[in-house]
Amino acid sequence: MILHICKSTGGVSVIRLRNVLQNELSSLSGLCLRSKAHWGYDAEFLAACRTELTIEFHELLTTSLQVAERDATVVGLAQIKVMGANADLLKLFVEPAMLGAGIGRLLFEWATAKAHELGATRMMIEADPGAVPFYERMGALHVGSVPSQSIPDRSLPRLLMRIGSTANA
Repeated sequence: MILHICKSTGGVSVIRLRNVLQNELSSLSGLCLRSKAHWGYDAEFLAACRTELTIEFHELLTTSLQVAERDATVVGLAQIKVMGANADLLKLFVEPAMLGAGIGRLLFEWATAKAHELGATRMMIEADPGAVPFYERMGALHVGSVPSQSIPDRSLPRLLMRIGSTANA
């Protein structure tokens, strides 16, 4: 468990990182959709992304997931998959009302630390175009684009985050 003190206009709150519970998979999938909707996508677009943004039970066994909570309410999540020296950031979503409060940064730091702990030296990120500036502020480098898994004829920016002893040198 990681605790982080978050300052906001409403004062100071504690953000706690913890493992995902099996009974919250549906609500976490909803958080992913709400966060994706922040970028102004319409209902048809979000429906096309629903499968990709849904967290399935088997992912608890095959990936590393972490949620951020404030006052016992989940406000964000991150998911990575590590294969040898390579990691993929599969999901990083924050409740729209909590954007800018440092939760994304905290989850990203967890993701890179966890990937490093599991032996990865680089993490690939297929990002929503609106999220690219955030990942660049975190140190990720734009390295190309990849086809969207949900929307035909759409490409997503691909970023690289070097982690561990080779971190963005």
